[in-house]
Amino acid sequence: MSAPYFPPPATDVQPQGQPPRNGLGTAGFVLGLVGLLLSFIPFIGVVAWPLVIVGLVLSIIGIARASSGKATNRGLAITGAVLSVIGLVICILYVAVFTKAVNDVNQQQNAVSTITYEVTGDAKGATVTYSSFDGNGSSMNQETASQLPWHKDLQAKGLFSGGSLTVSAGADGGSVTCKVTVNGKEAKTATASGPFATASCGGF
Repeated sequence: MSAPYFPPPATDVQPQGQPPRNGLGTAGFVLGLVGLLLSFIPFIGVVAWPLVIVGLVLSIIGIARASSGKATNRGLAITGAVLSVIGLVICILYVAVFTKAVNDVNQQQNAVSTITYEVTGDAKGATVTYSSFDGNGSSMNQETASQLPWHKDLQAKGLFSGGSLTVSAGADGGSVTCKVTVNGKEAKTATASGPFATASCGGF
């Protein structure tokens, strides 16, 4: 009697194929798109920095997986990488513009302006009232000019600096002219004539 026959185990059964690993590429696309949209919004665009950076990393991983056959969304991953790069460039440009603006404001804040007040005319006497203001405060002064011309040099520091100059002729009349020069450039001038006539230079 012969021994029972047992067939050998089958060796040609193919293992079940694994599903494509598209998660990282898709996530990179979503983060790149959202980051790009947020990068156009001032201040809120700060949130775009981590989004576009992470989106770029995930998109690159997604592209690598698609190239090795582990994923099927190569086009979506490439789009995510492109969107992330554009968003990153916009973020960098915003930082550069913001930094320049801050530096410009700081320079103007520390800049010192030379203000020159001048009074001319043929009036025999005049009353001169002048003021200046800057980040350290303001001051007002009044002088009697028995003879013209008259002038005064002042300095003001800061972004918001200025002053005013007013001249009034006496009872004997005549003409008076006020002139304001800031850093060598004429800023204001005015002329008046007659008894107690007043010329005012302000708002510069």
